[in-house]
Amino acid sequence: MTPAAIDHLRGADPILADLIDRVGACSLKPRTGRSPFEALVHAVAHQQLNGTAAGTILKRVQALFPHRRFPTPEDLAAATEEKLRGAGLSRAKIAAVRDIAAHTLAGVIPTARAIRQLEDAEIMKRLTAVRGVGPWTVEMLLIFTLGRPDVLPVTDYGVRKGFARTYGRRDLPTPKALLAFGEKWRPHRSTAAWYLWRSLELPE
Repeated sequence: MTPAAIDHLRGADPILADLIDRVGACSLKPRTGRSPFEALVHAVAHQQLNGTAAGTILKRVQALFPHRRFPTPEDLAAATEEKLRGAGLSRAKIAAVRDIAAHTLAGVIPTARAIRQLEDAEIMKRLTAVRGVGPWTVEMLLIFTLGRPDVLPVTDYGVRKGFARTYGRRDLPTPKALLAFGEKWRPHRSTAAWYLWRSLELPE
């Protein structure tokens, strides 16, 4: 993220400024080469799994289509449940992946080029209509795929836990309270969220 984001957050919030000093430079770099379709399939694979297990399943899914870097929506729409189950996807995740494929083919999930022309709210509205895709999943796409600068995932456990630790709170903030507090971080709330995540890696 930009130096302007860091300067704004330092000026707006002395406690966050101290956290920025402790963590160091922000290394948040979106994976802009990933299409919305691919990003959502990755997100569904990671739901309720650790990164290693999800990565293994994704590699098995990709191995079903050896001539491609990543399967297309047509590939996943046509794949049998038996094949996808064999790769390690649960029935619920197979249903979600197929719905992502169907909505991509129908144009509800935009292409990588088209989505960049849409506002955050429109992206949220369109993508949460897809099975297995909730607000948190869209927020992760906005931050880590599209590089949108002003996203605060207030339901994310890591962000809430990082806030409680950074600000010396005994309890996790409610999403509503965190949203209100984070108004001072606008328009750079994605960077603030990144620092709250990183706070959990610091010694207590």
